[in-house]
Amino acid sequence: MKTIDELLSEGVAGKRVFVRADLNVPLDGTTITDDGRIRAVVPTVKALADAGARVIVASHLGRPKGAPDPAFSLAPAAARLGELLGADVAFAEDTVGTSAEAAVAGLTDGQVAVIENLRFNAGETSKDDAERAAFADKLAGLADVYVGDGFGAVHRKHASVFDLPKRLPHYAGYLIATEVGVLRKLTDDVKRPYVVALGGAKVSDKLAVIDQLLGKADRLLIGGGMAYTFLKAKGYEVGISLLQEDQIPAVKEYIERAEKNGVELVLPVDVLVAPEFPDLKTKAPANPTTVAADAIPADQEGLDIGPETRKLYASKLADAGTVFWNGPMGVFEHPDYAEGTKAVAQALVDAPGFTVVGGGDSAAAVRTLGFDENAFGHISTGGGASLEYLEGKTLPGLAALED
Repeated sequence: MKTIDELLSEGVAGKRVFVRADLNVPLDGTTITDDGRIRAVVPTVKALADAGARVIVASHLGRPKGAPDPAFSLAPAAARLGELLGADVAFAEDTVGTSAEAAVAGLTDGQVAVIENLRFNAGETSKDDAERAAFADKLAGLADVYVGDGFGAVHRKHASVFDLPKRLPHYAGYLIATEVGVLRKLTDDVKRPYVVALGGAKVSDKLAVIDQLLGKADRLLIGGGMAYTFLKAKGYEVGISLLQEDQIPAVKEYIERAEKNGVELVLPVDVLVAPEFPDLKTKAPANPTTVAADAIPADQEGLDIGPETRKLYASKLADAGTVFWNGPMGVFEHPDYAEGTKAVAQALVDAPGFTVVGGGDSAAAVRTLGFDENAFGHISTGGGASLEYLEGKTLPGLAALED
């Protein structure tokens, strides 16, 4: 895959460069609550602008239904990108219509424009190859060169990720080059012990990656909502905790395979429980109770790993040569249930080896809980993309850049 440095060496002054970024940031109304993904693309955009390119930044945000929806406008992200660049950034109110054409036509060398949410056009996410191709053709008409730098979207076979690079000379931006390099360290160049901490809500989201890691990792630490399906598979009462009954047979098989393969599969030994899910808006005190993992009351819900589990998991991470963490250990958005996630994050900071926070909610938690991002080896911008790479899948957006 050719990189942006090769493009810069060829010269980009006066060229229209389409940068497929990932500006899919969380919003509270029009307020960005975590700008990590915007900051991640700044080096690529700045390098191109400084070299005289006319930069067109495009992204999706949320899941609009293939038509304009003000709730998912990229206008706040465009404004924040301008602040981070210290320059005016033009904003087009459509994707390939008159506003986008005018914004691009108005660029001079070194200037940047952001076009509106790509998913406002049904062709972006269409399963129909012809519909996607038609949208990609229109996008290609805006630019001379394509730079892929939206790692959080490379596992999607979408028009701007998969079809568009085939229509223009294409290069990988700095973020994608970095992300791929990190993932190779997790697959091809692993320093041991290799410890993987997995959390989040659904075990079904992680089954494929667990399947792969049972042949590669030395230890698997399980937390979050997915832990209760593992505890149920061991015959424990889990009360009204999040549970995927249909996944229990698969989980039982993984528990057996881990033992057979010599992989240490570590489950919570205690959990914080309460009779109901906490109020995440008011963050009113929830008054949880700590119980043993095999003694969850039938009318209670597990919402975080307990203090003994935090110590246990920290000890299992203390000598790690490589760590990959994806998914919070509990409902970290509420202060009463943030300590488990905080403990795992701190254990990564303290670990001697190479530590990777695998995007998504884990990355948001690190920032929300006040950790210094530089204390980790790498914080990924793409949770889903990272997991699919570790599963061994071919990611359409990377495959398109390699052609």
